[in-house]
Parts: sequence; C-alpha cells; structure tokens
Amino acid sequence: MAILRLSHVEIKVPDLELAVAYYTEVLGMIETAREPERVYLKCWDEHQHHSVVLTYSSSYGLAHMGWKVENREDLDHYTARLEDAGVAVKRLDGADVGVGGGSVARFETPSGHQMELIHGMEQVGNLLPLTNPPPKPLGLVGIAPPRIDHVFLTVEDVNRMTSFLQEVLDFHLTEQVMGDDGFQIATWLEVSHSSHDIALVTGPDGGLHHFAFWVDDWNDIRTASDVLAYHGVRIEINPTRHGATRGHCVYFFDPAGNRNEIFTGGYWADPDEPPITWTESEMGRALFYYDGVVNQRFLTVHS
Repeated sequence: MAILRLSHVEIKVPDLELAVAYYTEVLGMIETAREPERVYLKCWDEHQHHSVVLTYSSSYGLAHMGWKVENREDLDHYTARLEDAGVAVKRLDGADVGVGGGSVARFETPSGHQMELIHGMEQVGNLLPLTNPPPKPLGLVGIAPPRIDHVFLTVEDVNRMTSFLQEVLDFHLTEQVMGDDGFQIATWLEVSHSSHDIALVTGPDGGLHHFAFWVDDWNDIRTASDVLAYHGVRIEINPTRHGATRGHCVYFFDPAGNRNEIFTGGYWADPDEPPITWTESEMGRALFYYDGVVNQRFLTVHS
C-alpha cells in the first residue's frame, strides 16, 4: 500500500485567461482540456492527463491537491485509515471525478486543506515516442519543466499536521525546524524517496505557501530565471540554495499571486532514516543557506 507522489494541484485564479497565458507561455505547460471555468494543464514529461488545474474564483490560493496511489486497493486502505482517525472520506469514480477521471478518495486534513488520493487518471502520454525517444522534445516554450514536484502549505499546528501525514498517510519526515519551545516550526516530508514531496510551515490553516516544478539541474534554474526576466515576471527570491533539502531554487508569483518555485537537487531519502533537525537560531540557513537570515516576507506572504 503506497502513496507514490504528488499528482496534481487545483489553483484558484480570478483571471482565468491571464493565468492560462502565464502557465502556458512562461511556465511552458500544455493545455489538455477546458471547461467554462477550468483549464487543465500538464508538463511535457508527464503521462497523466493533468498536474495543474486552473479554476476561476474571486480569490486565489489552493482549491485542492491530489496524491497518486499505486493501486486502487490503496484507496480502500487509506479510506479505512482516515475514517479510523475520524476523518470523513468521499469516494468518487469515473465521470463523477470530472475531467481526467479515475477513482478518488477526498477528505479534509486537520489543517483545513482539501486533499484527495487518486488512482487511474487518464494517461495521455508525454511528448516523446515510446520507441527510441530523444532525451527531450524540440520546440518547447518558456521554462518547460518536465514535471510538478512538491507543495508547501501553511498550517497553524505543524506538529499535528505532521503527525497526521506520518501516522495516517505514511509520509516520512526528512527534515524539521524545531523551535526553542520544543514545537516544530516547519517540516519536510516525502513518499517518493525525494528530499520532500510536501512541506509545512507555521501560518494560517488552509494556506498555500507555494507549489514547485522540477527541473534537471542548476543550469535549468538559471535558464528559468532568464525566461522570467524576459517576460517581466518579478523574481521574489533569486537563484539560490536551501539548507533544508539541499535543493536549488528560484521563487516568483503567477499573475493571481500564487507563489511558484522552480526546484532541483535534494537527496535520496529512505523511510528508515532519521530526520535532519535545524534549530530555531539556524532557521534562516535552513531556508536559504547562503543568506542565513530569516526572510519574514517569504514566510508570511501566502495564498
């Protein structure tokens, strides 16, 4: 029984066409379907129908996130685990799920985030042939990351939400920032052996700090920054390195105010490895290793 990775995020935007233009022309995602108030997008190396859903809304932020499970039986397994923990679960199949289909188990986390586990989303293939493929397709637009990578949430009680992810959904804690009072200020957790698939930081329940796309190496971070500058997208955090996760990154915002990250690096994590701990005094270095200073705007601005 296993959750494999982050499947998709649904993002609220007040100007749907502007958001579509940004995610297709600057980020370089591919539109796979459209409804009157929703547009479905994927990255070039993703086989499933979508990894980002843009939904028209008067506000901005995260509508829900989905996690891919290995087998349909995993939905039964985690439904039972969730219900034993007192969490109500809604099961949907096929057309009831919506565009892309599959089978899902939907629920609300203790932090007020809408989450679903999904199996069997429609597979549309990447942009490469399955026989004798080149390493990358020609004619990609914008940054063109190959895939979505992780999500970073704000929660009021980091300890509680971290325990929920570990004990109910089998996430593995890789890193944490411990406050001087003994409580967790931020945590990073994984299900895919990466340094993190989800992270939490102290803040309002239900908030989205950012969601991230993966690129292959540091040169791609530089190229992404060139693309952002060319299109006039303000870069919030210039290319740098995290202490926690050891990843390389650049941060910026979509037109609605949702924070994006382009990420690479990190390390391989096994579930039996103990977490890395950062002290509160070194939190600045955990976030941005070279600066070593807690950036309050970065921590407090969210959607």
